[in-house]
Amino acid sequence: MGLADAVHAAFQPEGVLSRTEGHYRARAGQIRMADAVARTIELGGALVVEAGTGVGKTFAYLVPALLSGERVLLSTATKALQDQLFARDLPQLVSALGLPVRTALLKGRGSYLCLHRMEQARQDTALHDRNVQRVLAKVEVWSHSTRSGDLAELPGLDERSPVIALITSTRENCLGVACSRFRQCHVHIARREALAADVVVINHHLFFADVAVRESGMAELLPTVRVVVLDEAHQINEIGVQFLGTHLSTGQWLDYSRDLLATGLQHVRGLADWSTLAAHLERACGDLRIAVGPRGPGAKLRWTGEVPETVTPAGWHAALRGMASACAQAMEALDPLSEVSPDLVRLYERGSELLARLGRFAAPCSPDAVRWLDVGGQLRLVESPLDIAQTMQTRVLVAPAESDAAKDDGDGWPAPAQHAGRAWIFTSATLGDDAGLTWFTERCGLQNAEILRVDSPFDYASQAALYVPRQLPEPSDPGHGLAVAGLAGAAASRLGGRTLVLTTTLKALRAIGDALQARFSTLEGPEVLVQGDRPKRQLMQRFREGASGGGRGCVLVASASFWEGFDVPGDALQLVVIDKLPFPPPGDPLIEARSQRIKAAGGRPFQMVAVPEAAVALKQGAGRLIRRESDRGVLVVCDTRLATMGYGKRLMRALPPMRVLENPEGLEAALDALTRTSTTDWTWS
Repeated sequence: MGLADAVHAAFQPEGVLSRTEGHYRARAGQIRMADAVARTIELGGALVVEAGTGVGKTFAYLVPALLSGERVLLSTATKALQDQLFARDLPQLVSALGLPVRTALLKGRGSYLCLHRMEQARQDTALHDRNVQRVLAKVEVWSHSTRSGDLAELPGLDERSPVIALITSTRENCLGVACSRFRQCHVHIARREALAADVVVINHHLFFADVAVRESGMAELLPTVRVVVLDEAHQINEIGVQFLGTHLSTGQWLDYSRDLLATGLQHVRGLADWSTLAAHLERACGDLRIAVGPRGPGAKLRWTGEVPETVTPAGWHAALRGMASACAQAMEALDPLSEVSPDLVRLYERGSELLARLGRFAAPCSPDAVRWLDVGGQLRLVESPLDIAQTMQTRVLVAPAESDAAKDDGDGWPAPAQHAGRAWIFTSATLGDDAGLTWFTERCGLQNAEILRVDSPFDYASQAALYVPRQLPEPSDPGHGLAVAGLAGAAASRLGGRTLVLTTTLKALRAIGDALQARFSTLEGPEVLVQGDRPKRQLMQRFREGASGGGRGCVLVASASFWEGFDVPGDALQLVVIDKLPFPPPGDPLIEARSQRIKAAGGRPFQMVAVPEAAVALKQGAGRLIRRESDRGVLVVCDTRLATMGYGKRLMRALPPMRVLENPEGLEAALDALTRTSTTDWTWS
């Protein structure tokens, strides 16, 4: 049986997939995508698939990948999606297909407990407050029972907790084979299991970390893999450029200072003045911040010349020299003591790496990169390529070595395709707003890939409506945020919550969130959840609970990561409100540099950069509304430019084909219809 035939058989109404879930039904778009994936696996090459919401893209690539008998690497955007793929989708299919497949989950080292650093943190009790000590004690108890060491398994650990930095390792501070706990190291064990598995699930951050520094454990894994699937692929360019550039932060220097002090006092107390050396490093960081001067949080300073814009050269260079001097003094103290402990050896190596990065930023910027200074809780010096196209073509999309011998299928399943190049599958619900998906393919070096677009099977005209309120102030008006809060609050009152408000800025997030919390301050109205007030996991769980069991419905005000990957099928979400069109933020160095490159080539930057960026982001946000065939709801985009500007038509075409509401009365009627019946039998009045 060939791979294409096996895939078709699996997707038939009475095929093996029908046993995975009771409501399975064959979908033409899903089968079309699965056919393309199977063909790419057999022939090799690259396939780019934009699969609309509801197509079932996960099974469309998993079924042919599993049936191929090839070794498979699956990469997705976030650790949460990784966990879902590994714990739910893969076991479901492997069981249904009856395949003897070994699967493994591999995350970055920051996701795993480091036993060595946990022990260090427990010993340095004087450096931590009581809350930190209490959490450390709980982690230590959990460490005796966990097999994987994956911190996602630790109940109640806030992802924002400062303890995480104390109990995990980084590339900079990991001791590697010199560590006394190396044989029990959770990172090492996870990598070893990945090397022995047939299907390995990773995330894009891990993938590009390895491309950049060959450190993630992928260096041995990727050459043995013939099928690579990158799901949520619309994120790979922005994730890739983060890792392919050079970064230096004051946070790294302060971590180095703290580790120097703690390790020096623990292992070689009295052999150097560790307190003074650490203080010099901290003071040097402070001097650099003083040299930058007062800046608002989130400011990004252009850096096209010798120093970042508005920064005085004399002060900047003096601060860099101070940092170099403080680091050199620390290394001088560490040099004769390296044989005492592997921790001291690694500290010396870290100092050398920090000095090398400092030297990079003291030199001119690479001509094919962009450089800037990011001002936030810490200073981040960044030099980044404009995209990942060259890296993808020269270092990633390369043919694997041919396997030594064909596998024996022996059980009726197709044998692996032999002597074909590696198969690359890139897929997402949003990869661009034109037929060639150029927003994605050009930045990722995939101009020669096969392109497939599969529309959503949902009947958006009957399931959803779009409303653009013309009466609201312009997006630039200071009163716009309060007006959005007023509209969202009135609609949420009618629905009893069930509302997601997506903002384009943190400023709008806070203003709209505060206004809605003030409006619904009593227990009679819906509960207002605002991103940042609780851990993200808790916000998502509470919102999904909605008004089930007679409880209060919810209004969630969120930004950034909630625009995508937030899945709320059913009655808990019936209204999505977007405050503004999600154009790239003004002053973003990468966007500016990309625009300048296009302008120099005779192109139109706004049409070729800003509008496609907004189209993809808008489509992602709108995609939160309808997740199943039974869902019903309303999308409100509170930006009059969608209806009045020429580019608005292009953005409208990027949205699902929803029914358009023309006036406030139409919106009220649609909301009332949602409240009269459940979403399973609701229709437009």
